Amino acid sequence: MTETPAAPSGGPPPLAAIGQVVGQAEALLSKLLARVLAEAGTSRQDYLALQRLAALGGSALREDYLADLSGWLDVDLWAAGELADGLAGSGLLAHDGPIVRFAPAGAQLRERIASSASVATRPLVAPIDPADLEVTIRTLRELTARARTVLRAEAGAVA
Repeated sequence: MTETPAAPSGGPPPLAAIGQVVGQAEALLSKLLARVLAEAGTSRQDYLALQRLAALGGSALREDYLADLSGWLDVDLWAAGELADGLAGSGLLAHDGPIVRFAPAGAQLRERIASSASVATRPLVAPIDPADLEVTIRTLRELTARARTVLRAEAGAVA
């Protein structure tokens, strides 16, 4: 990764700066995603549910998919089931016995959203060194995994 100069005297320390920078990036990138989803006529919740199934390989046992949705979207299992059933009812997901998978319309919608999102973000990332992007992605994945571990531990301590 390219070397970043130290924060000027009086600037936020790196630990404080990362929260601010990630928060600002999330807010702005979410606005771009909201535009893409509006053009596709899809809610953020439905999009995230489709993304979670993709993260599980495009198909999963219904109980595993619902548990994943519940954890990632911070909803109870009942709401996760309602979400999955709604996607199935609108033709985006299909059930093969206990397996949930993308219906053709769901796969097409995901591809259309991915293509539109790529068009929106390509100019943002194109000038950035690919090695820097890889380090950033790796770092954000690690931070996400650590935060999930902390939140799970806290939830277990409360239960």
